[in-house]
Amino acid sequence: MNNFMEYWTNISSSHRVLILMGGMVFFWLVEGYYPLFKFSFNRFKHAGVNLVFLATTLVLNLIFGIFTIKVCSYVTEHNFGLLNLVEWPLWVEIVIGLLLMDFFGQYLPHRLMHKYKYLWKFHMVHHSDTKVDVTTGTRHHPGEWLLREATAILGIFLVGVPVGLYFLYRGCAALFTHFNHANIRVPLWIDKPISWIFVSPNMHKAHHHYKRPLTDTNYSNIFSVWDRLFGTFAYADPRELRYGLDVLDDKTDEDLGYQFRIPFDKSIKTDY
Repeated sequence: MNNFMEYWTNISSSHRVLILMGGMVFFWLVEGYYPLFKFSFNRFKHAGVNLVFLATTLVLNLIFGIFTIKVCSYVTEHNFGLLNLVEWPLWVEIVIGLLLMDFFGQYLPHRLMHKYKYLWKFHMVHHSDTKVDVTTGTRHHPGEWLLREATAILGIFLVGVPVGLYFLYRGCAALFTHFNHANIRVPLWIDKPISWIFVSPNMHKAHHHYKRPLTDTNYSNIFSVWDRLFGTFAYADPRELRYGLDVLDDKTDEDLGYQFRIPFDKSIKTDY
């Protein structure tokens, strides 16, 4: 276990990119053979649009990631945060760290974006995708990334997350994002048991339904416990879902200029 965490503490940038892109490519290939929905669209064009948003995320990670790592170093050097209050077994520290970072890095900012109109308009870009697949997980407006990173840093500070655990969390978050957004057909007898503990593909697809109340459910990324605990868990037959948003024209989902302008365009309505 110590060697495992040593790897994540010193993980190279190339390995982090390999995890991010490797997981995406894997599920992109799988969904080509076992699709949940057989969309009539150009998969490469669709992926290209969403990967533009991934590129903005990577740039922001390069710019602001140094600060996040410094926060990790600070809490480690000063023994600050929950994980430093008690001498936990390493495996317990990993589980607690991943669980709480899923709350601060995903559940909390995600729920805030669905609650407040101004934040929701940034998040609308993610929900506007009418053909949800593995690349949709990378489709986040830069403004949304800033909020998510801010609450993640808050989590690092309060929990006392060391840099190795932070990189492990990011790796797990990326793989679950690919898994949950992938347009793959998962039998209910497999998917439902997964959703008892983790966020499953069918569970997350309900979140991408085009209108409320399903849109305002299933905010977690790794563990379903947060949605169950706070009453935001929902499960629906994925075959009855429709993707996109009822306040947007479906034809705009691949218009990059339009998508980047959504948070600042007052003519775009929300259902708040």
